[in-house]
Amino acid sequence: MKSGKVALIAVSALLGMMLSLQYRSAQETQTQFAGMRMADMYRQLVQAEHENQELQKQLTELRESGYEKNVKEELKNLRYQAGLSVVEGPGIVVTLNDSKQKAKLGDNQNLYVVHDEDLLRVINELRAAGAEAIAINEQRLISRSEIRCAGPTVTVNGKMFGPPFVIKAIGDPQLLAGALQLRGGVADTLRYWGIELDIEHVNNVQLPAYSGLISTDFAKPVKEAN
Repeated sequence: MKSGKVALIAVSALLGMMLSLQYRSAQETQTQFAGMRMADMYRQLVQAEHENQELQKQLTELRESGYEKNVKEELKNLRYQAGLSVVEGPGIVVTLNDSKQKAKLGDNQNLYVVHDEDLLRVINELRAAGAEAIAINEQRLISRSEIRCAGPTVTVNGKMFGPPFVIKAIGDPQLLAGALQLRGGVADTLRYWGIELDIEHVNNVQLPAYSGLISTDFAKPVKEAN
């Protein structure tokens, strides 16, 4: 009986020692893990700060090299090329109006009024002569602008206009005017039917930006090969 109590006490003491050792081991492991976690977080923080410093350095170098300025200049140039910015410069102002003379017997009355094809001929001659920007009745022409008859009116960029039609073009005034006044050219043909055509040289003409919508449903940019 007595020996049984001694054995029970010894087992209890041994179990207590084992539980104590296990608890201490668990505490040490948790402390070690926490230390490793803190060290890992510190390393990540140092690395993030280093990367941020590198990015700031690169940004500063780009700004000092004029990269930001170059990008803005390129964007400005692209907007100009697309007709999306207001521009000004020397050029000419061409005004076309329907003929006031009576149609000759047997002539088609339509020959005495300004049509879309007349405007297109003037525009084509101006472009061939180096016009850098053109507008009709304050409608800036871009690659997708339409000029077509719609009954007694002409539509430009989806807006209807009647005569007179005022065409403004920026470029060398002498070359632009000369292209229209070639012998047997656009001006001679229109004036033959009594259509009024006036050409004015101007030192500075301002053209508005294109204000319509530009969208593409079918045309997509081609991906460049790597």
